Amino acid sequence: MKQSPLLVLFVTIFIDLLGFGLIIPILPIYANELGASGMVIGLVAASFSFMQFLVAPFWGNLSDRKGRKPILLISIFITGLGYVIFAHAASLFLLFAARIIAGIGSANISTAQAYISDITPPDKRAKAFGIIGAAFGLGFIFGPPLGGFLKSNFGIEYVGYVAAALSAINLLMAYFLLSESLDEPKSEKGPLFENPLSDFRYGLGKPVVSELLIINFIFITAFSLMTVSVTLLWEEHYGLNEEQVGYTFAFLGVITAIVQGGLVGWASRTFGDRTLLVAGYVLMFFGLTSLPFVPVKYFIPLELLAIVLIAL
Repeated sequence: MKQSPLLVLFVTIFIDLLGFGLIIPILPIYANELGASGMVIGLVAASFSFMQFLVAPFWGNLSDRKGRKPILLISIFITGLGYVIFAHAASLFLLFAARIIAGIGSANISTAQAYISDITPPDKRAKAFGIIGAAFGLGFIFGPPLGGFLKSNFGIEYVGYVAAALSAINLLMAYFLLSESLDEPKSEKGPLFENPLSDFRYGLGKPVVSELLIINFIFITAFSLMTVSVTLLWEEHYGLNEEQVGYTFAFLGVITAIVQGGLVGWASRTFGDRTLLVAGYVLMFFGLTSLPFVPVKYFIPLELLAIVLIAL
């Protein structure tokens, strides 16, 4: 198994998530500055992930026919274009356009997964796919503080420029270091655009799986709601600037990485998965509920304690 392709894929996924993390601490505040209502702020934040959800199957199917490398190159270029538009997003229309385009490009994770499957023997795929989880975690740790720092010290345009520059580096690495992994593109002429809900319909028909899907959907919805609304809470009620909001999100990322990387395995063996599942939801409930009720002067340590509960 070659190391350079996995390194390039790691960078690709890392930059996708770094770009997402860069925006987390500043997007709701910046959209608010542009005059967006609470509903519009939520739609702007959702547009990126919604486009990933819609387009990921398309990139995967297209890469089956045209090869992995060209699809990765095109999608990385589209991601960078989205960040260039973001750097000049002086209106809500351009802000929407920037997030939609970046979401389309960043939906290339399905292609990166297919590339890993192509170059990795089955008995080593689980370990190789671990790079995706690592890239997710690192993007969430480093993205928010970097985005907050850039916005607070240099302005919104530099957030877009830095993210676009990272995409340009990623594009060059993919062009020069990645070889095509698909020996023979598939010839079947199935639909390029698949219904992204089809797999969920299949899962909802399975006992236990359906319950877990519903529970997990509610859980992730609550967490996603928090990532948008808490930014405005921390800025308007607690007086944090974008840089401080970014550092707070990075704290959440670090604690989450520690829990997932070092604690979950031990806790699962000790207490069992079902107990862990229930305990996780209880901790999330108390963590989320606590966030808006911490007195301003006790933001540290009480708000950070609520974040620890969320991470756990």
